[in-house]
Amino acid sequence: MKLGLGAVGFGPKAQINIEHIRHAESLGFDSAWTAEAYGNDAVSTAAWVLAQTSKIKVGTSIMQMPARTPAMAAMTAMTLDHLSGGRFILGLGPSGPQVVEGWHGVPYGKPLLRTKEYIQIIRQILAREKPLEFSGEHYQIPTQDPKATGLGKPLKSILHGNPEIPIYTASISPNGLRCAGEVADGVFPMMLDPGKVDSTYLPHLEEGFAKAGGGKGLDRFAIVPGCTVIISDDLEKARMPVKGHMSLYIGGMGARNKNFYNDLAKRLGYEEAAVKIQDLFLDGKKMEAAAAVPDELVDAVHLVGPKDRIRDRLQAWKEAGKKGWVHTMNVGTPQKEALELLAEEML
Repeated sequence: MKLGLGAVGFGPKAQINIEHIRHAESLGFDSAWTAEAYGNDAVSTAAWVLAQTSKIKVGTSIMQMPARTPAMAAMTAMTLDHLSGGRFILGLGPSGPQVVEGWHGVPYGKPLLRTKEYIQIIRQILAREKPLEFSGEHYQIPTQDPKATGLGKPLKSILHGNPEIPIYTASISPNGLRCAGEVADGVFPMMLDPGKVDSTYLPHLEEGFAKAGGGKGLDRFAIVPGCTVIISDDLEKARMPVKGHMSLYIGGMGARNKNFYNDLAKRLGYEEAAVKIQDLFLDGKKMEAAAAVPDELVDAVHLVGPKDRIRDRLQAWKEAGKKGWVHTMNVGTPQKEALELLAEEML
């Protein structure tokens, strides 16, 4: 199993701790990951990290598909791949309806169909076998919009792309995981318990593999879950920032009747807690919502507490890696000692 590092956080100022990333690179971490929501973007931050490192791969987890055309995403991927010497990984995601419609101002549409069409177009561009033409529900290239001039024509990329650039998708729902298994090279799941991948994630991915055909399986697919790591002798104190982050997603990342993260918490066996967290969060009681996140859920999917406790819990992650259930643990931590502990135990 490989180690990755979350390279950016969200806040009022765009910041990247490049020395932290370089330290991870020196320890043997395989990748660093940027992200976007409705503030900093994932592309400029990825370029910033790639320009100041030499070995570590850099990926986007995620680039929001509704925010850019498939051709623009392909152009970005090809450019970063060339300039970095092949160190870029293209991570995509549909985002959610609140961000897509409320921030980007475009219809949410059918996210899984969009994902399939988007990746098909990108792969055509990267292959560069012929001028690009595509006719789908979300995308028509050249455009068939009645407002268009009619002068558009199929084009082939000037830049010669690398068809082997990995394409990962962010997926947590059963249908999203099936889609990832079918059309992508990897997936970013959230709240992954390394001991339960075979019951919570793998069955859906395998359905996608079967639909893709060609013998596709975990040996040709990367599962890249996020995992917060905080070393502290005060276990309760270490859990609190993690609970705050989890309550934001379970409680507030979506409407009451359409929150994919809330649905996931329910599928993981925390239905009562998920309802309570959402009710509290949407009522403006954010501290209470964080406190309602079960300790058991935090401990199942993240690594917090004293070093010996983290070492003990790492055994489940190691076993998941041996089984091929986890390709890369995408670590979120500001602690240098956490990077060193993980490298010592896993690399």
